[in-house]
Amino acid sequence: GYTTPTPIQLQAIPAVLSGRDVLAGAQTGTGKTAGFVLPLLQKLGSAQGTAPRALVLSPTRELSAQIADSAADYGAHKKLRTQVIFGGVGERPQIDGLRAGCDLLIATPGRLIDLAERKLCDLSKVQYFVLDEADRMLDMGFIHAIKQIIRMLPQQRQNLMFSATYSDDIRRLAERFLKDPVAIEV
Repeated sequence: GYTTPTPIQLQAIPAVLSGRDVLAGAQTGTGKTAGFVLPLLQKLGSAQGTAPRALVLSPTRELSAQIADSAADYGAHKKLRTQVIFGGVGERPQIDGLRAGCDLLIATPGRLIDLAERKLCDLSKVQYFVLDEADRMLDMGFIHAIKQIIRMLPQQRQNLMFSATYSDDIRRLAERFLKDPVAIEV
């Protein structure tokens, strides 16, 4: 139903498609999710293997579910498999979903670390890593979990960081794991 991209989409989508790391700041409700999900769906192509090739890390289960719903809507005509994992619910269906294979994994930090440490979630094939709502992640105290997850990922990958604000903490985090990023501020 989109006819015109929002300002964040207009700048982020070409940057993501070009393969560059991205540091994007825009307020909530400006279309950031489509700004990274749409180009990721294009880059992922079609289903391959069992381990996820794209990982979106978000701070809450509600946001993770919203991102998964958006990915399902945007990719309705693609053969990509999306799995969402978060705490507060039974893990068995999530583990079964991972075992069946997924291309795009959307997760909250705690459940992701738990499943990865138990060798139930393979992050060795991740080519695209998105840190969504980075400011909220830091506000909620997830900095150590973020660093732990980054250590689990392959060295070679495209990194995307989306945030509503561009605080000093966000800039420091970006310096740690983004490589020569395209900076977008809307």
